[in-house]
Amino acid sequence: MSPGHDGRGSDSRLLQSVAERDREAFEELYRRYARPVYGLALRRLGDRERAEEAVQETFASVWRSAESFDASRGAGASWVYAIARNSIVDRLRARRDTVAELPDTVAPEGGPDEAAEAGWIAWRVHRALEELPPAEREVLELAYWSGLSQSEVARFLNLPLGTVKTRTRSALGRLGRLLEREDLA
Repeated sequence: MSPGHDGRGSDSRLLQSVAERDREAFEELYRRYARPVYGLALRRLGDRERAEEAVQETFASVWRSAESFDASRGAGASWVYAIARNSIVDRLRARRDTVAELPDTVAPEGGPDEAAEAGWIAWRVHRALEELPPAEREVLELAYWSGLSQSEVARFLNLPLGTVKTRTRSALGRLGRLLEREDLA
């Protein structure tokens, strides 16, 4: 049985139930995603204890913010993986923040102009993603925001690897064309 579709229903329905504080729905969501989230965290963090902390924080965040899930913006799995990615990144930053000395060189980040440009580009990409067909958007979200390989996306969505590659290629091409449009702003 693939994540997202079993006797309890879709991830979206489970998240709606979690938003209503349904503990059984939360437990089902945890059963579906704890192991893949742990694997992702372990691969990124390289430490079992910190990976377990990332899983705990992921599901605590899911419980706290399930009411913010919007099924029209993407799949429930993508939403859970985005939360997991944030938890993992927080753990990576915490490790980097323990540096005792300041570097002697100027940081490579740009000033306000570069930050504004980066924000503008991020906003345009987000807008363009919203225009993609859901199946294409889902593979991009899992690959680029959740950090899954194409093989992992294929296993997660219970799709042939060739289908995932085709959807990814199609989505990236469509995304590029959308970003070239002037009316996206």
